[in-house]
Amino acid sequence: MRLDIFRALVSGGAMAAGELAARLGVGPSTLSFHLKDLRHAGLVTSRKDGRRVIYVIDFDAFNTMLAFLIDECCGGRPGLCLDAFKPVKTCA
Repeated sequence: MRLDIFRALVSGGAMAAGELAARLGVGPSTLSFHLKDLRHAGLVTSRKDGRRVIYVIDFDAFNTMLAFLIDECCGGRPGLCLDAFKPVKTCA
């Protein structure tokens, strides 16, 4: 579910919780449970817009995590992975 949420936010950009729940076909409590963990991990941020809460990917945090995974998973030889992973700056 968290990967589905992450994918939806990357492909769809900033999204209100209700819109995200509808897109994924999940209830608000299920979505909230998983968004809490994504926020806690620093991969997703939220902001209030009136009565709505808007969620968006924190691409700086994502790129930091990606760099760590490349360094660690490639045994200190990031050149092995660089062609497979490019830093992401936007969801558009």
